[in-house]
Amino acid sequence: MADTRYLDWPFLEPHHRELALALERWAAENFDDAPHARGRATDDACRALVKRLGSGGWLRHAVGGSAYGGIAENVDTRSICLIREILARHSGLADFAFAMQGLGSGAITLHGSEAQKRRYLGRVAEGSAIAAFALSEPDAGSDVAAMQCAARQEGDGYVLNGEKTWISNGGIADFYVVFARSGEAPGSRGITAFIVDADTPGLEIAERIEVIAPHPLARLHFTNCRVSAAQRLGDAGQGFKIAMRTLDIFRTSVAAAALGFARRALDEAVQHAISRRMFNHALADFQLTQAKLADMAAAIDASALLVYRAAWLRDQGRTVTKEAAMAKMLATESAQQVIDAAVQILGARGVVSEAPVERLYRDIRALRIYEGATEVQKLIIARELLKEATASPDKN
Repeated sequence: MADTRYLDWPFLEPHHRELALALERWAAENFDDAPHARGRATDDACRALVKRLGSGGWLRHAVGGSAYGGIAENVDTRSICLIREILARHSGLADFAFAMQGLGSGAITLHGSEAQKRRYLGRVAEGSAIAAFALSEPDAGSDVAAMQCAARQEGDGYVLNGEKTWISNGGIADFYVVFARSGEAPGSRGITAFIVDADTPGLEIAERIEVIAPHPLARLHFTNCRVSAAQRLGDAGQGFKIAMRTLDIFRTSVAAAALGFARRALDEAVQHAISRRMFNHALADFQLTQAKLADMAAAIDASALLVYRAAWLRDQGRTVTKEAAMAKMLATESAQQVIDAAVQILGARGVVSEAPVERLYRDIRALRIYEGATEVQKLIIARELLKEATASPDKN
């Protein structure tokens, strides 16, 4: 870890510093910057990473409840952020594998029955079962209320029909947390969550989707897919609240992953600037280079402050809708700029396929879109700001 001074910030506690330093040592020993795998090789790589993260004990931080394999009773947002930041510095695919274990099982941690928690969470924590979160649809991404996948109550269970797309871990997951319109009320109030095992009849992997930073991604199709009432998560019609509560935990960690990518890019740029000779000088001697490095460093620290403020607030039990949106917006946008600057500093070496900054250039792009695009984060921030202003007793 190039710079650990942020671990002494008041947002973090001594055990967070211990966690970060231990993970940094472990990650340095376990990841060797192997090139991105593609196709089926990506599937195999993710399965292996989940098992490695599980055997290393890191996935225990992704689930809540010591009785179910978790490191603590509640998921600690700051720990999740530190783990994602450090993994992202070493391996984008390792960060993805960790994050999806948490996101895919988060709704079970928050709202699962005793039987559901015992059946799924322990396997997620040990890395023997792969989780997935199935919310998005072809015409319902940021607008969750536009969801069309339907769940019809029939006998002692439900029948699911419809599609989900852009589902991370699609095709390799052992189970999916699926959100479907159950019709108790219009809009977002008529959505219910279900745990659907991957081998459930009627669930089909309709399409595997390739993206610029390879990871398992798929479109799911449900045709008269029957699930028992015991597989319903929480109360009927509460699926939207369950989804939002789950995303609240992990949205800040998306910003932390972007922070990890940006820190790695800055490290690569600094080392290159020091070692690269031009006109009898090091590249780092030129003021243009120094100015670019200064902008990169300032953007990273600003992002880190927002990330760990939001994580700290959530761990205090505070509502972090605005703070998490600010962290995700600034950290992902800043990381894109930092990585682009690193590519520019490295010149031709920065665009060589599978070079560290070239991989980062592909890794960062999706983070500005998933779990709420930057434009959506701006709307959330403005909405919360206006809500606070109109609720204030000091308003004019």
